[in-house]
Amino acid sequence: MKTRLNICDGNVRILVINWVQTVCLGAFALLISGCSMTPPKTFTFQADVPENFTVTGTGNYIPAPGETCTGRSGKPFRVGRLHFKPDQPKTAHQVEFKVPLTDNEHGCSSVLHSLKLTIEGRWGPGREHTSQESANFSISDETSQPASTPQVFKGQCQWLFRTMGPYRYIVKIPMCRALNANGDMEKRMIGGRLQRDQLADSTVKLVLSVAKIEMPYYKGWWIETPKGWKACTGVWGTQNEEPCTKPYKFLESFKMPDGRDCTVYPNCTEQEQ
Repeated sequence: MKTRLNICDGNVRILVINWVQTVCLGAFALLISGCSMTPPKTFTFQADVPENFTVTGTGNYIPAPGETCTGRSGKPFRVGRLHFKPDQPKTAHQVEFKVPLTDNEHGCSSVLHSLKLTIEGRWGPGREHTSQESANFSISDETSQPASTPQVFKGQCQWLFRTMGPYRYIVKIPMCRALNANGDMEKRMIGGRLQRDQLADSTVKLVLSVAKIEMPYYKGWWIETPKGWKACTGVWGTQNEEPCTKPYKFLESFKMPDGRDCTVYPNCTEQEQ
């Protein structure tokens, strides 16, 4: 025997109405959710790097105008951070990553305030033989004239060497600075100002080179000779690298990163090459 449902019944009518409302609200929630999940606008950061160098980034985000962002402590926070590390180099000497212009952590909207780059160079055979330098880009909200695409910044790193530790191992520190239009190294750090209204879907590029000549980390602590740099000592009565004073007294030896005992840098030995 078949049973026919009378939709004109009052109770059934209420159930049907509630079901329709639930479906509509669910569809509306899905629509809103779909909008909130729209990927943020981004720009591409790209770096051409010398051999044994790489670049990673840290984006600093601040609350959007009118927003209050709450940290884990329950107190408003001023700056949130996202870290960018390329999974695979685009080529052997190029790295690339996407930088969002907005972020929605902590249940609020925040906007990109600045981008810090970490420039890391390897100078020896071991994993510990790496040193870092930084570059910084600020984000400006001022309206501006259209810029060229991609926006290209040029910089150069110079290795500075010194001895360190009781065994006087050579370590190297990169000093990275901006290059001017003539290709000369300036005193200012690598970086600049980026216009927010020009960044979406654009490319910002850093072309990084390395100087052919290395210099002592401490000026006046090494003497350059025809055979190479010699480290001075004797001022403070230690066997370590110290300021040069006449009559010059030099370290008996120091160690290269690969463990060799040397008397001059970078040739290691003062014998004819």
